[in-house]
Amino acid sequence: MPRLEAINETSYLSVPNAGTYRKIMRLFYREYEKMHFQLYKEDVYALLKEDDGFADYTLNQLESDLDALVKWKNLTPIQDPGKVYTIADYKNKQYRYTMSEYAVEIERLTIRLENLFVESASLSANFFVRLEKSLEEAETMQDAGLREVNEWWNLLQEDFKRLNQNYQDYLRDFYSGKAERLMKSVEFVLHKDKFITYLTDFVQELQHRSKRIEQLLIRQIPLIEDIVLEKVIQSERDIPHAFLELQGNLEPSIRENVMGKWESLKRWFIDTPGKDCESRKVLKITNDIIRSIIQNAALIVQLQNWGISRKDDYQKFLEVFLKCESMEDAHRLSAHVFGIQRIQHFKTNSPREEDGINRSVYEEEAVEFYIKPHNRTYHEKKDKRGFSDKSLEKMLLREEYLQSVKKQKDIIMRYVKDKRIVFSEIEEPISETTRNVFLQWIAMANMNSQRSGQTEFGQEYRLIQQEGTCVLKCEDGDLTMPAYIVEFK
Repeated sequence: MPRLEAINETSYLSVPNAGTYRKIMRLFYREYEKMHFQLYKEDVYALLKEDDGFADYTLNQLESDLDALVKWKNLTPIQDPGKVYTIADYKNKQYRYTMSEYAVEIERLTIRLENLFVESASLSANFFVRLEKSLEEAETMQDAGLREVNEWWNLLQEDFKRLNQNYQDYLRDFYSGKAERLMKSVEFVLHKDKFITYLTDFVQELQHRSKRIEQLLIRQIPLIEDIVLEKVIQSERDIPHAFLELQGNLEPSIRENVMGKWESLKRWFIDTPGKDCESRKVLKITNDIIRSIIQNAALIVQLQNWGISRKDDYQKFLEVFLKCESMEDAHRLSAHVFGIQRIQHFKTNSPREEDGINRSVYEEEAVEFYIKPHNRTYHEKKDKRGFSDKSLEKMLLREEYLQSVKKQKDIIMRYVKDKRIVFSEIEEPISETTRNVFLQWIAMANMNSQRSGQTEFGQEYRLIQQEGTCVLKCEDGDLTMPAYIVEFK
């Protein structure tokens, strides 16, 4: 049963005088990093007086605070016999103080919490490359020494841990209230393309690498679980630990730790029955974030454009245009209103008076075009003349389609022997349509881990890959492909 009682060492973080206690513990930790493990109260007092906030702080107050920290087991007092010269000195008990193990870890935690939002997380695809490389080296670990196996295992777990932690820290910001407000601000529109590009690159790398790592894991599972992990457990057991050796047999706890980490790695890339792997979840979350960024940006632009009407401006420009005395003045006004970079050319089907290529459009007679209003309230007049009955044409088209589907099914089913299609045994040339159907079945089965699918005719099948390749003869050439077998249920 794990120890779940209260941790006294964290008391100094939440008491009313926490600011003073935290300052003292931070001084001890800074000196601990400099290898000054033991400090006298005079040393601590001198360091505190360097801070302007402790100008009125007295030595008696420090002694009281140090006693409280000793009571909470953050500091350990060590009596210094070398500084005892009189009986009075012995009674005063000159102490040196050192931090306890708990206190060191607590201060490290507080520093990390202070820098939690300062340290920038990233979606680096380099961890996928390193994980794939480490898993490829698993075959060499079965003949390697225990120390080399231990280093390989630690490197693999460190990369996996950093990958898991980085994506969680980075994507966590997009689901916080602060990030949601930022994504809906006008300033975010200027940076949305950078975020979309960054996330899209990560998605593409995740799709490419996760599938390869999944296939590599599936192929390496028997070797790793039966041989390599046993050597990892042996290597961990051979490392001596001063305090853990007193607990007796460490193998059950070591085995539980190693197997738990390995199961976590598998669940990250391999689907389990009824549950998607973590890589698929990350892919879905990232796509949702990209979709949310695009929707928010479009909404912001739409809100900015609401209420803006150029009707009065265009009406004023039309009045000025009608007052133009020459075509040159009209050209200048048009260039001013629409700009020279936004010219649009419209092609019409109206007949021209002359077909000369040097004749300008401004020399042609004006042609009228009927333009429909672009508002929601406009509706065209309904044609009340009725409509012709096309039931016969629809029935003929439907019958023609069903016949073509039946013909295609009959052609494909000719290659089924004993509920299987063995592509290496097909000798006669097949049509382009039949080849496309076969390739579609193969691609559909390769998209899931069970390598199964369902044809357009409603038949369920399973894809089996044999060793080597085969040549599928087609009417438009030969196709070299893996020796697949389609087995129908």
